[in-house]
Amino acid sequence: MRDIIRAVLTANSEFYRAFRERDIGALEDLLAVRSPVACIHPGWDILTDREEVLNSWRQILSHQQDVAIECRNATPYIFDEVAIVLCHERLGGHTLAATNMFRHEEGEWRMIHHQASPMAVSMDEPEDPDIPEPTRRLH
Repeated sequence: MRDIIRAVLTANSEFYRAFRERDIGALEDLLAVRSPVACIHPGWDILTDREEVLNSWRQILSHQQDVAIECRNATPYIFDEVAIVLCHERLGGHTLAATNMFRHEEGEWRMIHHQASPMAVSMDEPEDPDIPEPTRRLH
């Protein structure tokens, strides 16, 4: 189970690295190919087509000079072949609540959904890198 959690959190970290470094190629590699995908950016409508989602990231990342985004408090929930990571995003001095969903596809954890929403209260607590035991496994 620890290996699965580590792999899911690595995929989640890769998403934020690609976002921060404006690496659309890495985002494209991380996004699921066989599974349906969806994305809801703050203030946007629901995107449900892989190309539509990738185009939205191209648009967002092409307008950003520097993307100082941090993922904090990443908490994984494993559902067999699907994993959900709930976390906080720190972006431009604001905190957003985020949900990132991954599916185990062709031996890799690939993103199938991302949603970020502004929070009414900013959170300035430090990230907790330890995953509490027992492992969160729901099913």
